[in-house]
Amino acid sequence: QVQLVESGGGLVQPGGSLRLSCAASGITFNIYVVAWYRQAPGKQRELVATITTGGSTNYADSVKGRFTISRDNAKNTVYLQMNSLKVEDTAVYYCNARFGAADYRGQGTQVTVSS
Repeated sequence: QVQLVESGGGLVQPGGSLRLSCAASGITFNIYVVAWYRQAPGKQRELVATITTGGSTNYADSVKGRFTISRDNAKNTVYLQMNSLKVEDTAVYYCNARFGAADYRGQGTQVTVSS
Protein backbone atom coordinates (compact mmCIF):
# COMPACT_ATOMS: atom_id res chain seq x y z
CA GLN A 1 0.00 0.00 0.00
CA VAL A 2 1.38 3.36 -1.02
CA GLN A 3 1.45 6.08 1.59
CA LEU A 4 2.73 9.62 1.64
CA VAL A 5 2.67 11.18 5.09
CA GLU A 6 3.35 14.85 5.63
CA SER A 7 4.47 16.26 8.96
CA GLY A 8 6.05 19.35 10.43
CA GLY A 9 3.24 21.84 10.05
CA GLY A 10 2.06 24.10 12.81
CA LEU A 11 1.59 27.66 14.00
CA VAL A 12 4.46 30.08 13.52
CA GLN A 13 4.89 33.84 13.70
CA PRO A 14 5.68 35.87 10.60
CA GLY A 15 9.38 35.67 9.88
CA GLY A 16 9.67 32.24 11.43
CA SER A 17 10.64 28.91 9.95
CA LEU A 18 9.23 25.42 9.60
CA ARG A 19 10.50 22.26 7.98
CA LEU A 20 7.92 19.98 6.41
CA SER A 21 8.61 16.31 5.76
CA CYS A 22 6.97 13.94 3.31
CA ALA A 23 7.68 10.30 4.11
CA ALA A 24 6.85 7.70 1.49
CA SER A 25 6.25 3.99 1.81
CA GLY A 26 5.19 1.31 -0.62
CA ILE A 27 6.96 2.83 -3.63
CA THR A 28 10.47 3.00 -5.05
CA PHE A 29 10.68 6.60 -4.02
CA ASN A 30 13.86 7.58 -5.82
CA ILE A 31 12.27 7.24 -9.26
CA TYR A 32 9.47 9.68 -8.47
CA VAL A 33 9.33 13.39 -9.11
CA VAL A 34 8.05 14.95 -5.91
CA ALA A 35 6.26 18.24 -5.50
CA TRP A 36 4.85 20.30 -2.68
CA TYR A 37 1.52 21.99 -3.25
CA ARG A 38 -0.51 24.20 -0.98
CA GLN A 39 -4.12 25.26 -0.79
CA ALA A 40 -5.49 28.09 1.27
CA PRO A 41 -9.21 28.41 2.06
CA GLY A 42 -11.10 29.79 -0.91
CA LYS A 43 -8.05 29.66 -3.17
CA GLN A 44 -6.86 27.34 -5.89
CA ARG A 45 -4.18 24.79 -5.24
CA GLU A 46 -0.74 26.23 -5.90
CA LEU A 47 2.42 24.39 -6.90
CA VAL A 48 5.10 25.46 -4.43
CA ALA A 49 8.21 23.46 -5.31
CA THR A 50 9.34 20.45 -7.30
CA ILE A 51 12.34 18.17 -7.12
CA THR A 52 13.30 15.67 -9.79
CA THR A 53 14.94 12.29 -9.39
CA GLY A 54 18.27 13.94 -10.13
CA GLY A 55 17.77 16.66 -7.55
CA SER A 56 16.86 19.55 -9.86
CA THR A 57 14.48 21.97 -8.23
CA ASN A 58 11.89 24.55 -9.24
CA TYR A 59 9.96 27.02 -7.14
CA ALA A 60 6.94 29.24 -7.39
CA ASP A 61 7.92 32.88 -7.65
CA SER A 62 6.11 33.55 -4.38
CA VAL A 63 8.52 31.33 -2.40
CA LYS A 64 11.82 31.70 -4.28
CA GLY A 65 14.65 32.55 -1.95
CA ARG A 66 12.64 31.56 1.11
CA PHE A 67 11.77 27.87 0.61
CA THR A 68 14.10 24.98 -0.17
CA ILE A 69 13.02 21.54 -1.31
CA SER A 70 15.35 18.58 -0.83
CA ARG A 71 15.18 14.80 -0.81
CA ASP A 72 16.83 11.96 1.04
CA ASN A 73 16.15 8.85 -1.01
CA ALA A 74 17.75 6.61 1.61
CA LYS A 75 15.02 7.73 4.00
CA ASN A 76 12.27 7.89 1.35
CA THR A 77 11.65 11.45 2.45
CA VAL A 78 11.34 14.86 0.83
CA TYR A 79 11.64 18.03 2.86
CA LEU A 80 10.45 21.59 2.45
CA GLN A 81 12.43 24.08 4.49
CA MET A 82 10.39 27.26 4.81
CA ASN A 83 12.08 30.41 6.07
CA SER A 84 10.92 34.02 6.40
CA LEU A 85 7.34 32.82 6.53
CA LYS A 86 4.57 35.27 5.69
CA VAL A 87 0.91 35.36 6.63
CA GLU A 88 0.09 34.56 3.00
CA ASP A 89 1.96 31.25 3.30
CA THR A 90 -0.86 29.97 5.48
CA ALA A 91 -2.34 26.87 3.83
CA VAL A 92 -2.57 23.11 3.89
CA TYR A 93 0.61 21.76 2.34
CA TYR A 94 0.53 18.50 0.38
CA CYS A 95 3.25 16.42 -1.14
CA ASN A 96 2.76 14.64 -4.42
CA ALA A 97 4.86 11.88 -5.98
CA ARG A 98 4.61 11.17 -9.69
CA PHE A 99 6.14 8.56 -12.00
CA GLY A 100 4.52 8.02 -15.35
CA ALA A 101 0.83 7.31 -14.74
CA ALA A 102 1.41 6.71 -11.05
CA ASP A 103 0.42 9.75 -9.01
CA TYR A 104 0.14 9.80 -5.22
CA ARG A 105 -0.70 12.51 -2.73
CA GLY A 106 -0.62 12.73 1.03
CA GLN A 107 -3.31 14.02 3.38
CA GLY A 108 -1.59 17.33 3.99
CA THR A 109 -0.27 19.29 6.93
CA GLN A 110 -1.58 22.65 8.10
CA VAL A 111 0.77 25.61 8.19
CA THR A 112 -0.53 28.74 9.90
CA VAL A 113 1.50 31.93 9.95
CA SER A 114 0.06 34.41 12.38
CA SER A 115 1.11 36.84 15.07
